[in-house]
Amino acid sequence: MLKVFTVAEMVAAEKAADASGATSYAQMMETAGKAVADAVIARYPVEGAHVLVLVGPGNNGGDGLVAGRYLAEAGADVAFYLYKARDPQTDENYAKIQAMGLFAVDAGFDQRYRVLHTRLNITDILIDALLGTGVTRPIGGELAKLMQQTANGLAARRAELTAVTHLTTVNRFGSEETPRPGDNQPVTIAVDCPSGLNCDTGALDELALSADLTVTFAGPKRGHFMFPGAAVCGELVAADIAIAPNLPEVAGVAVTVMTREDAREMLPARPLAGHKGTFGTALIAAGSYRYWGAPVLAARAAYRVGAGLVALAVPQAIRATIAGQIPEATYPVVPDRDVFGGESVPVLLATRSSAWLVGPGLDNAEAFMAALLAEKDTLPPLLVDADGLNILASMTNWPERLPPHTVLTPHPGEMSRLMDMPLSELKELDRVEVAREKAQAWGHVVLLKGAYSVVAAPDGRVTLIPFANPALAVGGSGDVLSGVIVGLLAQGMEPYAAACLGAYLHGAAAELYPAASGLLMSELTDWLPKVMASLR
Repeated sequence: MLKVFTVAEMVAAEKAADASGATSYAQMMETAGKAVADAVIARYPVEGAHVLVLVGPGNNGGDGLVAGRYLAEAGADVAFYLYKARDPQTDENYAKIQAMGLFAVDAGFDQRYRVLHTRLNITDILIDALLGTGVTRPIGGELAKLMQQTANGLAARRAELTAVTHLTTVNRFGSEETPRPGDNQPVTIAVDCPSGLNCDTGALDELALSADLTVTFAGPKRGHFMFPGAAVCGELVAADIAIAPNLPEVAGVAVTVMTREDAREMLPARPLAGHKGTFGTALIAAGSYRYWGAPVLAARAAYRVGAGLVALAVPQAIRATIAGQIPEATYPVVPDRDVFGGESVPVLLATRSSAWLVGPGLDNAEAFMAALLAEKDTLPPLLVDADGLNILASMTNWPERLPPHTVLTPHPGEMSRLMDMPLSELKELDRVEVAREKAQAWGHVVLLKGAYSVVAAPDGRVTLIPFANPALAVGGSGDVLSGVIVGLLAQGMEPYAAACLGAYLHGAAAELYPAASGLLMSELTDWLPKVMASLR
């Protein structure tokens, strides 16, 4: 999986790479700058385009100089605006753009930012190479003025282009469209991080420059996945700059992010000679007379990701109705009519299932959970979600009562109850560190749901899921997610891997939906096989 660095970890990795002799700082800068140019060329028409590179005083500015040089070689009209003067005698990359005769100006010689505004008035592509990962405090002084003037100039350019080119079609529904970046609007490309984003915390300076595309190096940074900063990164691309992954400073980075390649490699095998027993039985104990939909959504999801059989245990009062909605499942005959009680546990243990999901739609099921956990030594891999988590939170020493490496899938509200902490306080904490610390303390896999969900293992591993999609912010989303994971557990995946892959498939399925709202979770289950097929 792709490593996710803190700023300090990235600095240490670059230093180690340079010290090893395998790749120098100069080589990394050349590779990084070329990667930015390549990403731009792959997405936008470059030949004849007007490019403005904002060059900061550090290595980020050096990356920008390299990127601008390659874009000029590709046929772009490139200009460089330097926040601080650079000496061509000591700065090889600055000397190279001078040798090419490319236009460059120091901000100190630009009275009232006239040159900056003149160039912004024609800019198609803005390369933000001012600060990168260097923000640790509020931006002030001359840099603040430069960034404000840049924002003003971009806004004026966009307003002018919109007024000139934006036509509204009135004779068909939904035809009034906002111009897309790259069509007739300038685009902003961030080098490593948008200037103004704290790459450790996701905090965002009020002067931060929002990007359409961010090209980061070696791996993403924590702040790329933490709000509010994550919202200004646009498309995120991680470029390899030849830092060896076996360096201790890289191998020791515990946080990773799932990629499409990771998901492909993790998919359970589907042997041609397989039968339903090959692919396992997922038992889902869910629902009550008040909550009917959750069991159906979870069961459909488990089937859609390949479980051979789903045993859907629901109270008698809703069994007939649910059986009509998902006839593929089997239905253990539990003795409880409206809500689960302790007497149902022996019936469920007799099903000999491969993995269990407990919790969605449970109501007044404290006795059931107590009886279930009394049998923890005989339980197969277990996932607890939703109301099951709320019941756990009310139990003393609940982590010790679960089978080791149980998968817990809380949203922030449920997590606050498990931690016995006000939600307002939890929201102020680093969710990556919260998930990691609690997974280690509790001895279980924690999937902390939300935009860019976090999956943490008891051994300290942490994986970020690279999706933030408001289409998933609807009732039933968590039920589908838990069904996906138990379906993977039933096929023999170990708990941490099942949680990572399940969260990835869940998010990727929603990405296929063309809108930010309106997706029904009963529809989401139907997208799951399409995602898996595309991966295979």
